[in-house]
Amino acid sequence: MRFLVDMGISTKTVVFLQDLGCDVAHLHEEGLNRMTDPEVLIKARTERCVLLTNDIDFADLMDESGAGMPSVVIFRLRNMRPDNINRSLKHVIERYSDLLREGALLGVGEGCVRVRMLPAKDAG
Repeated sequence: MRFLVDMGISTKTVVFLQDLGCDVAHLHEEGLNRMTDPEVLIKARTERCVLLTNDIDFADLMDESGAGMPSVVIFRLRNMRPDNINRSLKHVIERYSDLLREGALLGVGEGCVRVRMLPAKDAG
């Protein structure tokens, strides 16, 4: 599985994913700090990546687009330290990989993961 990591997520998560054997890129490491959210979605879709972010605007953008990809994981944890994100991400990968391959929007909170399959039914 390929991942694209948004600016609000630590580069330590990149190392964590690489250690799991995942193909991963961080926008900062690619010099793409100033990409707009729609451009980030296009990049993730074009490169067939799952987008990891803490920006809830991506849920609205996916709804508005009506697109089935890319899958997006939005972290909404009280503790956004990399070790906590990585622990939650490991759970997401173990439990929801199949859904991420199909096209899903996941909201990761404290002790819960909300899943909505894409494209959004009320989009368009």
